[in-house]
Amino acid sequence: MIKKPRNLLWIVPLLLFVTSPLWQPPVTTFLAPRGGYNPKLAQPGEESPIQNFIMDSVAITLTSNGKEEWQIDAERAFTGVNDHEIEMVGVSAIYIGTEKEPINISSRKGKYNINERHLILTDHAVVTKPTKDQQLISDRLDYYDATKMVVSPGEVELRAPGLKLIGGRMDYDLSTNGYEFSNRVKVNL
Repeated sequence: MIKKPRNLLWIVPLLLFVTSPLWQPPVTTFLAPRGGYNPKLAQPGEESPIQNFIMDSVAITLTSNGKEEWQIDAERAFTGVNDHEIEMVGVSAIYIGTEKEPINISSRKGKYNINERHLILTDHAVVTKPTKDQQLISDRLDYYDATKMVVSPGEVELRAPGLKLIGGRMDYDLSTNGYEFSNRVKVNL
């Protein structure tokens, strides 16, 4: 009789090794992938480069004809619906060109379409002209860089010393400094 049966434990791996020609083919067949093996599926496919991003503290400079005109800062920026849109949170824009008076714009949210050079500021957009002490408030502002137009499709409020104007849609031409309001306009002097 065996005095210490646990010392015979080494026999189990030896038996598995010796009997492997008997049990290995059925186990290999059982573990083989069903439906065949396509080596092309195992290789990573060629994909277009991923351009999604999320960044904190972003600065974007808009130039026209080689001259810097706008500096747009955002607390956070990320890829929009497509690769040509940049969504922003906590937007602050400053006119840095030398041809016109300084203009500051701020809003809680924004979007910039790179192809169309179209900046959309939403959620309490405020335009400030510090030299004239003017302030324009709207829920949405669209800036078209190609035509130098600022459009507010909704209601706007313009404040200046001794003036409060409330109107509907507003078009502002940066090249001529001309305002155009539609719908009813209320002016308090």
